[in-house]
Amino acid sequence: MKEYIKEVEEKLDNKKTDYKELKADILVHLEFFKHERLIHLLVTILVSLITVILLVTSLFIDNLILLLILLIFVVLVFFYIKHYYFLENNVQYIYTLYNKANEKSNK
Repeated sequence: MKEYIKEVEEKLDNKKTDYKELKADILVHLEFFKHERLIHLLVTILVSLITVILLVTSLFIDNLILLLILLIFVVLVFFYIKHYYFLENNVQYIYTLYNKANEKSNK
């Protein structure tokens, strides 16, 4: 994703760029990123729900293996949230790049 954003930024700075083609390219990639963002949201919700269930279960059942699994899921939830935050911010930034391309194509 970072490479794609750099590529689009370079094309926006290049005066020879066909902005209508760039806008179409951004829209296609934006759909892919939005789909990935949705899938990661659903997975994050599912893993968070499992983590809460494990936490509640560990309160009633004193088991070391259960606590270890809970710890693994807590770490997993942390990284899923971190990645979802990254996806969300970059999709918002791609909207900004699309708006810039739109402004330049109207000039």
